[in-house]
Amino acid sequence: MQKDWPTLACPSGNGVTFWSHEWDKHGTCSEDVLDQHSYFSRALSLNSIKSAIQSGVGYTPFIECNTDESGNSQLYQVYLCVDNSGSKLIECPAFPHAKCGSQIEFPSF
Repeated sequence: MQKDWPTLACPSGNGVTFWSHEWDKHGTCSEDVLDQHSYFSRALSLNSIKSAIQSGVGYTPFIECNTDESGNSQLYQVYLCVDNSGSKLIECPAFPHAKCGSQIEFPSF
């Protein structure tokens, strides 16, 4: 966690206050399925998906999810931005206000 999800607001902090906030604000929505350890593991896995895409294309993607009939969070869209000419990828100036669950499935086709 110190390496992959550090607190940037207070670099000298150990991260516990920051991670507690993340769990209280976001993780508790999934506590009937995931304990704290599983929640943070899944969040870091999602970050790995973003990192893999960023590594491949050189730009930060936005990952959007939807919910299937069983209530599972599944990958829906990956956003990348292009310049005005539509010919080159650019860093997105803003991302949509959407989020994924802490456990993401790939939809079946």
